[in-house]
Amino acid sequence: MNTRALSRALMQSTLSVGVSVQQTACMKTRRAAAPDMSEHVPVRWGILGAANIALQRVVPAMQHSPHTPVIAIASRDLAKARLAADRLGIPRAYGSYEELIDDPDIEAIYNPLPNHLHVPWTIRAAEAGKHVLCEKPLALSAKEASRLLEVRARTGVQIAEAFMVRAHPQWAAVRELVAEGRLGELRLIVGHFSYFRRDPDDIRSRLEWGGGAIMDIGCYPITLSRWLFDEEPTAVIAAVDRDPDLHVDRLASGLLCFPSGQASFNCATQLVPSQRMELFGTEGRIELEIPFSPPSDHACRILVDDGTQLGGAAAEAITLPAVDQYRLQAERFSEAVRGVGAVSVTLEDAIANMSVIDALFRSVTSGRWEAPVITR
Repeated sequence: MNTRALSRALMQSTLSVGVSVQQTACMKTRRAAAPDMSEHVPVRWGILGAANIALQRVVPAMQHSPHTPVIAIASRDLAKARLAADRLGIPRAYGSYEELIDDPDIEAIYNPLPNHLHVPWTIRAAEAGKHVLCEKPLALSAKEASRLLEVRARTGVQIAEAFMVRAHPQWAAVRELVAEGRLGELRLIVGHFSYFRRDPDDIRSRLEWGGGAIMDIGCYPITLSRWLFDEEPTAVIAAVDRDPDLHVDRLASGLLCFPSGQASFNCATQLVPSQRMELFGTEGRIELEIPFSPPSDHACRILVDDGTQLGGAAAEAITLPAVDQYRLQAERFSEAVRGVGAVSVTLEDAIANMSVIDALFRSVTSGRWEAPVITR
């Protein structure tokens, strides 16, 4: 089952079996209104590679926005680039990454290359004066990711990590609910993300390329937990089960200790497709219906439960209008390029997230708690 099919299946189900929740009108968060881009020239984008995430999700979303025109795509295979360009109506196709980077009309680049190519090609693009939105995870380690700090300072371009969830209004709404005290004091965050795909030819199956469950999907509950607690974990520990042939982590569980509470997560690339995210406080609980990949054509639901009745019978369901988080991600980045907004995930934030992932893998080797070390 692909992500879109999974999202639709989850959308058709209730949050908890047999639970009847109280429906409310669409929630309007107090998130600052998006900057007015009508007076600014749209940012012209190039796509560095013909990855599935780019062709199936990111580019189609960007093409629905007047602020993010995609004018070129590159692949090391010119025929593949032309096929993608024809299919998506992209004006220019290049048979090398260098040609796209050298195109003077391109202002910003989306980098969805395999993980081990994220930093090298982001550096190449930035040194050519291009702003770069790089797919997650930003690097293979925090140390590698930190190289981009000097590059950003030297070139003056915007560089950000593409965690589309951080641009979605449902997460802004959750953060607002936490800030309002709907949970009392936030103490625990629990996440799960899984799918089944065992393909030796998939880039996510290559250990040396940064494959595996934590790097691919475990990073989502990690970044969201850090963002919601608004602090960094002081100690983390993980357990992993590796594929006996591919050697990547196919099942992983992690525990993160924050000054204010704890976060736990499970992620897997060889389990039934599923996703879940819950927040627990001293006075309430929040659950998101589809936390990581909500369909762009369906409203989102957030369940807020005060615990007065077991089984969530007294829960309130907050509904938010349908949006495309990939479109919003590109628009936020374009706003930052034009100087009227900020990127959703900064380099500093990305490096901190990689530091947690590094520590989790160290704990697997050491068998003990490890403290994330943030490299600057």
